Amino acid sequence: MTTRNDCCPSTADERRTLTKQEAIDFLLSRVEPIAATETIPLEAGLERVLASALMSQIDVPGWDNSAMDGYASRHADLTEHGGNLTVAQRIPAGTTGTPLAPGTAARIFTGAPVPDGTDTVVIQEICERTGDQVQIPLDCHTDANIRRVGEDIRTGAEVIGVGTRLAPQHLGLAASVGIAELVVYRRLRVAILASGDELVPPGQPLGPGQIYNSNRFVLRGLLESLGCEVVDLGIVADTLEATMAALSQGADSADLIVASGGVSVGEEDHLKPAVERLGSLDLWSIAMRPGKPVAFGRIGDTPFFGSPGNPVSLFVSFCLFARPLVLRMQGVAGDLSPRTLKVRAAFDWTKPDKRTEFHRARLQSGEDGAPELAVYPSRSSAVLSSVAWADGLVEIASGQVIQPGDPVDFIPFTSLFQ
Repeated sequence: MTTRNDCCPSTADERRTLTKQEAIDFLLSRVEPIAATETIPLEAGLERVLASALMSQIDVPGWDNSAMDGYASRHADLTEHGGNLTVAQRIPAGTTGTPLAPGTAARIFTGAPVPDGTDTVVIQEICERTGDQVQIPLDCHTDANIRRVGEDIRTGAEVIGVGTRLAPQHLGLAASVGIAELVVYRRLRVAILASGDELVPPGQPLGPGQIYNSNRFVLRGLLESLGCEVVDLGIVADTLEATMAALSQGADSADLIVASGGVSVGEEDHLKPAVERLGSLDLWSIAMRPGKPVAFGRIGDTPFFGSPGNPVSLFVSFCLFARPLVLRMQGVAGDLSPRTLKVRAAFDWTKPDKRTEFHRARLQSGEDGAPELAVYPSRSSAVLSSVAWADGLVEIASGQVIQPGDPVDFIPFTSLFQ
């Protein structure tokens, strides 16, 4: 059935165009993380989202240990013996020594437990060893170069919180406290479809007016880079019936549907009426370039995200809007905004748009060696080569005029594909 939405009414005169942040907030307010979880081995945890907090069952370090290769000593003995001590034992990592006898030092190596009585470790480079005697400088400090028990992590402490998307450093941290298994959200299943009779799969000959379906590979790559399972519904014919059938199939097989093309208001754009017949349409106009026609709705209980068919518009709208939507549904907690840097412009922008523009930009070194941004010469949303050329997106506010040397907001691709 058709459901009217008060946020974005159905007629062009009534519909209010949203800002980028309003659209992101709107999308995130309408989805929840998937509930299903699974237990996996630690080695399979890369880029998975933690569903149960990791708690340490041990102290890290588990004992007072040496932070350096050097000599373990008692500071009072240094003063009493003029810094000259007898080396009475040798303690490599993985072994333990005996308590320091008065007037003695222990040759010790990084990570080895310091023997009882030690209150300082002096690095080997500033000591002078002769036989079983070592001369240690008197100006060393008590407690130097000793890692104390529990200094990093205490027993019972939360090591990694729920909603963390696990990076290599998280896996190492989990291993350091002996955790071998993780409870994670299952992978998000995302159905993708491309709308358009002009689309042809690569490898087949092109007919008159036809183009290769590049959007399928852009969408698959973006979703798989975020750890999703992709359900590929293929190319959908430009009819209302075919569009409704594909959407229904996606709703039955996936947690989210992402479509490219067909979200405008032309006679051959069927996604909007198809979504409205099968469920509800909540949002489809954003004050930005490229990517103004962006749709969000539901097919039954399954969220739907629709982007423009032009490849650059698809890429930008996915990065800005579908990415945080996907991450939230995967269970990722916290701020999902991509990292934005201030970088010096190496271009001028004298004819700004009435909308915020996200233009393709590439980092380069200026004459002074400092990083600066160049922009692709074409603003066309059909030039996919501009995205391959770029290192990220420069955000140019509505009406903003830019001169070379001005600071601009840069969103690197490295903060989007993760």
